[in-house]
Amino acid sequence: MKEPIIVGIAGGTASGKTTLAKKIKEEFKDDVIILSHDFYYKSYSEFTKAEREKMNYDCPDAYETDLLIEQINSLREGKTIERPIYSYVERLREEETVTVKPAPIIIIEGLLVLENQKLLNLMDLKVFVDTDADLRLIRLLNRDTKERGTTVEYITEKYKSTLKPMHEKYIEPCKEKADIIINGNDSKEIDKVIEKIKELKN
Repeated sequence: MKEPIIVGIAGGTASGKTTLAKKIKEEFKDDVIILSHDFYYKSYSEFTKAEREKMNYDCPDAYETDLLIEQINSLREGKTIERPIYSYVERLREEETVTVKPAPIIIIEGLLVLENQKLLNLMDLKVFVDTDADLRLIRLLNRDTKERGTTVEYITEKYKSTLKPMHEKYIEPCKEKADIIINGNDSKEIDKVIEKIKELKN
């Protein structure tokens, strides 16, 4: 069995990482599985919801990345995994899991997937989605108020206290590790990534 192609997609919050991953899935259909780094957020179930909401979720320590790496290696070996489900509303990992079977292309997407060297070493293609900070903030406000039950006040405070400084400290430097940097404002840039994956498949 041929080892799967592993594609890492990083970039700032609301930069278009998930959109890119979905477009790749649309192109290659059942040949693709998507693993979001967010699925592997630590649960912190020993804390109250109010305490969890104050935590920093934009730094490497917020993730159980070792579990993600372990599960990617299992998929590479042709094994089925039970990947976690994370609730953004409760800020907890749910008891249920999702069964994921091996596939020829594995997409790993998340803020910091290019930050961890062990994770980086697994990737055949590393992509950074570079999007204007103002546009990312607008998208973030729209997404999190509608989908994650947060308020504008909460988001703007988190943006100032953790999102922006963590972006500058951890995410922005990941550009240097990318094979491709695409403009997250330009949908045509997605074609560059798809063509590169096709080259890797052949």
